[in-house]
Amino acid sequence: MTAAATGWGWGLASLDAQGRTLDVWYPKAEISTPPSPENRPAHGLGDLVQDQPDARGVRRQPVFTVSDLDKPIKDAADAYLRLHLLSMRLTKPNSMNLDGIFEKLTNVVWTNYGPFAPEDFTLRKTDLLGTAARSMPGIPVTDVTVLAIDKLPRMVDYVVPSGVRIGNADRVRLGAYLSPGTTVMHEGFVNFNAGTLGTSMVEGRISQGVVVGDGSDIGGGASIMGTLSGGGKHRVSIGEHSLLGANAGIGISLGDNCVVEAGLYVTAGTKITLGAESEASKFLGIRKDTVKGSEISGRDHLLFIRNSQTGQVQVRLRTKGIELNDSLHAN
Repeated sequence: MTAAATGWGWGLASLDAQGRTLDVWYPKAEISTPPSPENRPAHGLGDLVQDQPDARGVRRQPVFTVSDLDKPIKDAADAYLRLHLLSMRLTKPNSMNLDGIFEKLTNVVWTNYGPFAPEDFTLRKTDLLGTAARSMPGIPVTDVTVLAIDKLPRMVDYVVPSGVRIGNADRVRLGAYLSPGTTVMHEGFVNFNAGTLGTSMVEGRISQGVVVGDGSDIGGGASIMGTLSGGGKHRVSIGEHSLLGANAGIGISLGDNCVVEAGLYVTAGTKITLGAESEASKFLGIRKDTVKGSEISGRDHLLFIRNSQTGQVQVRLRTKGIELNDSLHAN
């Protein structure tokens, strides 16, 4: 993790009946020295502020948040600011301290009417629909649609980055970093503190902490190990002009101009046949017949395949990168 700076901004916090912060939306945020209290700009949230609870039991209050991005997260408002900074492309994945983020967030029922506290959701839903029906007599009231029950919301409800396409908004979490030229297809997924650093087609899973370089594609059903659930501390990355084939997976990093063939999963402990006198061996400077995946993690110009006759995982030298479909990546 590289040295981070200070982020700050005015946000609109949703508070439940117990005073818990359900979410915070930051229309604008900055990375710079924060203004002193006497020079602090107005929040500009106007009529969006709501002192009295609505039918959801939620109040909306302005909060001014300053976050030292190298230090641990203080509270939910701080956590939401850091997630916004990522999706706004003001900070890149793995550049700030996100340790303990889930401890600062609460479970929320995310709906088309905004966030609800889960404990009394059914009663609040009834109150909301009744209030809506009374305020709009003769007009059909849209039912409450539950989008998720989770600690993190969809990115697009808070930040819509320019120059990207997203086939299914439910599959990109707030805190994802999507560079211009990125397409996330319907079955693609991008977690928080993860994403793309350039043009990319994502049809598989980009887990927390993973970054994908410019000109690289993640094939349909492909999976990249993150560090959230039982993983180690190694953060997997994919370099530029590389391809993770359909239904493939990696627990090691790929360098530039690499390919993992469809259906092949390569982890740090995978035994890979290299060949002591092969071109790949000479290129890597490793004169051994067999290596572990961890020994060649992050190296450039490699093709990972499984021999269909012997079942051996093999690596060969690859001298050129993949060629992207320009029309598919035009955003």
